[in-house]
Amino acid sequence: MPNCPLKGEALAAAVSIPIRNSEPSRISAAARTFFLTSSIAKKRNLLQSDRSATLFIRTLYQYRAQGRFRLHEFVVMPDHFQLLITVDCNMTIERAIQFVKGGFTFRTGRESGFRAPVWQKGFSEVRILDTEEFQGVTQHIHNNPVVRGLVTCTAAGTASLKRCPDTNHMRTEN
Repeated sequence: MPNCPLKGEALAAAVSIPIRNSEPSRISAAARTFFLTSSIAKKRNLLQSDRSATLFIRTLYQYRAQGRFRLHEFVVMPDHFQLLITVDCNMTIERAIQFVKGGFTFRTGRESGFRAPVWQKGFSEVRILDTEEFQGVTQHIHNNPVVRGLVTCTAAGTASLKRCPDTNHMRTEN
C-alpha cells in the first residue's frame, strides 16, 4: 500500500477493529436503519442446531414484538448472525444489540445450561442511508447462506419464517 499513511502495527490495529459508524451526534437521531453482524465466540457453530437457531429467532421476535426495533431482514448462520433493523430515537443501536445478544445468552443458559461465553465482543454495523443501500444489504442477507454453501436456494415469501427444503437455514422477510 504505497499511499497508505498507516504502516506496520498501526495498520494491523486499524484493520482488526470492527468498523463502527455510529457517530455520537447521531446516536439519538430519529429512526435509523443499520446492517449488523455479530459472531459467536471463537467462531463456534453454536447456531447450527435447529434448537439454537430457533431460540435465537424467538429472541429476535420477542424484542420486535416489544417494539425495541423494527426487524426488516435477518439471517442466522452457524457462527454468526446478520440483521437489518431500524431503531427509533429512544433506542441506541448498542442497546438494541445488547437486547438481542444478552437475551439469547440468558435463554441459552436457562434452557440448556450453556455457560461458556456465547458472543465475540462487539459487533459491526453499517448505517443504511438510502433505498439502494437497503436493497443491497437485503440481497446480501438473502444470498449469504448460498454463498457460504449452506443452501442451494433462498426461500421465497413474505412476513413468515421460511426454510429451504435441503437444510435448516431460516430467515424472515417482512
